[in-house]
Amino acid sequence: MSRQWPVPSKPWIMHQIWNDLLFAHWPISIEAIRALIPSSIPIDTFQGTAWIGVVPFHMSGVRPRGTPALPYFSTFPEINLRTYVTINGKPGVYFFSLDAHHKFAVAVARAVFHLPYFYGHINIQHITDDYIQYHSVRKDNRAQRGEFLAKYKPSSPIHTAAEDSLEHFLTERYCLYCSDHQDNVYRGEIDHNPWPLQVAEAEMMINTLPSSFGITLPHTQPILHFAKQLHVKIWALEKLI
Repeated sequence: MSRQWPVPSKPWIMHQIWNDLLFAHWPISIEAIRALIPSSIPIDTFQGTAWIGVVPFHMSGVRPRGTPALPYFSTFPEINLRTYVTINGKPGVYFFSLDAHHKFAVAVARAVFHLPYFYGHINIQHITDDYIQYHSVRKDNRAQRGEFLAKYKPSSPIHTAAEDSLEHFLTERYCLYCSDHQDNVYRGEIDHNPWPLQVAEAEMMINTLPSSFGITLPHTQPILHFAKQLHVKIWALEKLI
């Protein structure tokens, strides 16, 4: 078990399935991203280093509790730009952006979850040699244009992250944090089985998601992981600050 605290006693409100997911991570200094995150949210580090992640995937089975998944509303691609934070001993994810090819989902997520969702045109193709090609272009006047074009595939057997390892730090997080325009801070609990990780190979042709927020990535190869599928339960947001 990777979860570090009990599942919330309240009922979860949403179910999602995340498919064909790539984790691409780069080390970065705290100073490079501190101004982009409310000062009340401490940035989490691994051995003193913060991390930036770009995570493309395809979402399916999206449904509120007690309702079936409807085809048009429950399936769409999404890509997020993230870092990692922790509040009161609960490490979580902080999103700079979440681009989705679904205008209704973007509107609902912004209104209900205070998350920085933006509309983007996203195309996914399964090409030769087991590669997935993923192309996303943000087309939303609430944020600068950001583009991602890459192909990726798994290249190892499935494993789960070892406790206290870097890949555990980067992947095994069971809540998200977000803020609104008044810098109120919220936490959203999630729950799932440990990530079924595989080492990944990727060729990135375009990646301007970080630079669209003024983040300059280091000139190093990213750490890459792939996950085929994960079922996720999501709880309502809790206001912290």
